Amino acid sequence: MDMAIFILGLLAAVLAVVVVYQQFVFHKGTQKKLRELHQKLKEILDTDSKERVMVFTDNKELMELAAQMNRLLEKKAKTEADFRRSEMASGKMLSNISHDLKTPLTVIRGYLEIMRTQAEAALEEQAGSENGAKLQMLKKTEQKAQALMELIDSFFSLAKIEAGDTEVALSRLDVCEVCRESVLDFYEILAGAEFQVEIGLPKMPVYVQGNREALQRILLNLISNVIRYGSEGKYLGVFLRTDERAVYIDVADKGQGIDSAFAQSVFERLFTMEDSRSRSVQGNGLGLTIAKKLAEQMGGDLTLESVPHVKTIFTVALGRMNERNL
Repeated sequence: MDMAIFILGLLAAVLAVVVVYQQFVFHKGTQKKLRELHQKLKEILDTDSKERVMVFTDNKELMELAAQMNRLLEKKAKTEADFRRSEMASGKMLSNISHDLKTPLTVIRGYLEIMRTQAEAALEEQAGSENGAKLQMLKKTEQKAQALMELIDSFFSLAKIEAGDTEVALSRLDVCEVCRESVLDFYEILAGAEFQVEIGLPKMPVYVQGNREALQRILLNLISNVIRYGSEGKYLGVFLRTDERAVYIDVADKGQGIDSAFAQSVFERLFTMEDSRSRSVQGNGLGLTIAKKLAEQMGGDLTLESVPHVKTIFTVALGRMNERNL
């Protein structure tokens, strides 16, 4: 009897150990599957992949969890696709509207120029405060029409870029040559404004995968901004740095700069910092947006670092071509 009780107790203990072990194995297996799901989901989100999570298990709860995760991923993909279609449609609409506005505005500018020319001729023949006042009004109206034309041109350019209608073909490009040409284009303006110009470019060519017209437009915008907004510093610096993967073009000034709170906002559409810039030199707030878009279309980026009244640096980063690519 005692032996039977002992054997039953032993069997009960063994059974308990087996149950605990099975629970342990089950729990450990579940944890492993959860880790796999977590890692796969993180990989999909980090790489913006179109994959879906998969789990090989008999655990119904884990299978249901994977199914719901895939539903969320599908909704995310659909939302992103809908957003891209909407953005492209909006861009095309804005591009069409901008194009339609350019023609009548060109005609208006033409008439204003004729009227101004006639008023100037009349003023030469017959002096008078009335003619002089009319001439000034015509000049101001013509200036506003010109500013509006430039704004529409900028909208048109940005809309075409965002709608995918602007092809930025990449080819082998010597950035040193483009930088020198861009600075020379502003030589008379910089000299007239008594700017100190500092150029730090290698004598030998440095090649990138880029587009000449796009890079010229970026540098045109950046140097124009130095003259417009950084004039109090009387300084323009254009430098080139490289590492194994990229080429960096720094365009620097020592003007009023941009507070860190606005560092990212300057690349947003129509951002102009009206509170800290002179209305007489106010831009249309699209130049830096277009410049950043063009840099991104070349596979690069445009960034900003600024310490007000010390140094403000816009940096264009482009993919470098090494000797194997030449």
